[in-house]
Amino acid sequence: MKAVSKIYTFLVFLFLYAPIFVMILFSFNSSSSTSVFSGFSLDWYKALLEDDATLRSLYNTIILAVCSSVIATVLGTAAAVGIDKFKKGPVRASVMAVTNIPMTNPEIVTGISMMLLFVFVGRLVSKDAVLGFGTMLIAHVTFNLPYVILNVLPKLRQTDRNLSEAAQDLGCKPVTAFFKVVLPSIMPGIITGMIMAFTLSLDDFIISYFTSGPGFQTLPIAIFSMTKKRVKPDMYALSALIFVSILVLLILYNIAQSKSEEKTKKK
Repeated sequence: MKAVSKIYTFLVFLFLYAPIFVMILFSFNSSSSTSVFSGFSLDWYKALLEDDATLRSLYNTIILAVCSSVIATVLGTAAAVGIDKFKKGPVRASVMAVTNIPMTNPEIVTGISMMLLFVFVGRLVSKDAVLGFGTMLIAHVTFNLPYVILNVLPKLRQTDRNLSEAAQDLGCKPVTAFFKVVLPSIMPGIITGMIMAFTLSLDDFIISYFTSGPGFQTLPIAIFSMTKKRVKPDMYALSALIFVSILVLLILYNIAQSKSEEKTKKK
């Protein structure tokens, strides 16, 4: 049975990561073929650095992802602290149900509804070109919030509630006690939620497509516009760089978290 489970696990990981490895391999292809590897070359990485439109879309995507993840992390952490204060009952259950709606709701429904809302508000303030960076930022913060809340809440439940009271007994104000005692204990959940919000914002297409304007284009939208003709191999190079960057970020975070847990156990 162990051999069967190992084979099954190997096949699952092969199915998940084989397309990514193929993409990385063909990003070094000397020709533009997507089926024949002609030889090793860095031409597509050079072409990527010379593609101003793609680099501008990448810059817009990173700026949007950073801003939305930071805002969602701050608001989500505050919301999680507030939800944690509720006693178990219909109020808490209702708040959690509302929190889960952006996660369970189809993205196309969320995208269309938010687009209609922004256009309606734009008409109220007599502004036609309302869609742009601001509307995309609001949309991304909206669908990122539940992921931050659901990552912070378990850490709050694991935190000893007496710690904050003990800090206040020793002279700390409630706000100071939160930042010095509670916040460090829930920091792993906050960082996890922030990373998840960043990655979700980085690759979102459907909601971004409906809430974007002509003056601000993200990378997924730019790649979608290329599919009407042909995706150039320099997109393979860009996707490979993004994948490696995210992978390194997750590895470094896991290493830092494991070291932190070891120090906590020693204490």
